[in-house]
Amino acid sequence: MRKLKLLLPILFVCLFSVSACKKDGTNGANGATGADGAQGPQGDTGAQGPAGPQGPTGPTGPTGATGAPGANGANGANGAPGANGSTGATGETGATGPQGPQGPTGPAGADGSVDIKSYLLINKSVTLTGFTSFSIPAITQEIVDSGVILVYFRTTGSTSGYFALPYSEAGRTITLSDFGVGYINVKANFSQGGLDFKVVIIPGGSLTTMKAAHPGINLKNYSEVARALHIN
Repeated sequence: MRKLKLLLPILFVCLFSVSACKKDGTNGANGATGADGAQGPQGDTGAQGPAGPQGPTGPTGPTGATGAPGANGANGANGAPGANGSTGATGETGATGPQGPQGPTGPAGADGSVDIKSYLLINKSVTLTGFTSFSIPAITQEIVDSGVILVYFRTTGSTSGYFALPYSEAGRTITLSDFGVGYINVKANFSQGGLDFKVVIIPGGSLTTMKAAHPGINLKNYSEVARALHIN
């Protein structure tokens, strides 16, 4: 409005000039252009126009990253055991595998042999009184303490075998009276010559080994003892 008010005097001057020129019949020179008037105040904001049409839908954006897996849930209770299935057919026997390498040799077992000594006393005599002593060097103190002494006899030249002491037949007896380091004493209730005596010396513990190696051996049978101990 202020700008319009400024323009009105200018128009009035122009009209006056035109009227004067008309009256005179000559056009006067154009006056200088006046300075622009000050800008008038801003008018009120007009009403908002209607909304424009909706634009087209934009393209689908990229898929977001997969989230971290959630925690495992608690295990459920075990179900009841199912029924046993039927027994399958027996499979074929597989081929025999190659023989494995030979293992190391095991430790040696206990020696079944017995360290014994034997003496053959030929054509000896026994007497009714006292006893008869025979020298046996293999009887040591160790034998006396823990060994075993077996004594057998026969008639000299007989092939019927030996009889073990103590011996008793038809009232005649011969026994091993006693023994010590280096000797044995044989006692008889009769006197007789022409007898062979076989004395077998077995160290302590060897008798047990011999019996273990030859279970059921009869020590009164010289033939069995001789075979077991390899006595000629």
